[in-house]
Amino acid sequence: MVQSEASDVDGYLAEAPEARREALTRLRELCRAELTGFTEVMSYGMPCYQREGVGEIAFANQKQYISFYLLRTDVRAAFVDRLAGQDMGKGCMRFRTPERIDFELVRDLLRATVAGAGGLVC
Repeated sequence: MVQSEASDVDGYLAEAPEARREALTRLRELCRAELTGFTEVMSYGMPCYQREGVGEIAFANQKQYISFYLLRTDVRAAFVDRLAGQDMGKGCMRFRTPERIDFELVRDLLRATVAGAGGLVC
């Protein structure tokens, strides 16, 4: 995993490769718009969105792809059909190119995360 030394998300985005910066910025904008009641922090060298001190969503610019971390097991279970065609890791979706990011799916995952009680992280 590529970890940033940036102290905040603005710095993180500024150091991202130009070819991915727009997609990463859009992910951030979605997170900030949808994750009401969450706090944006840098954790493990990537932007993370916490509720009551627990990280539930994060994203990262990796060497070979952009990762979207969905740390809520209940949300992953509820979206199993829609996630079936995605390149998935244990707790993340991997997008090999910015054009492959399904922002509508990401928005729906964020909304489901907010609607849940929290605390069911992997």
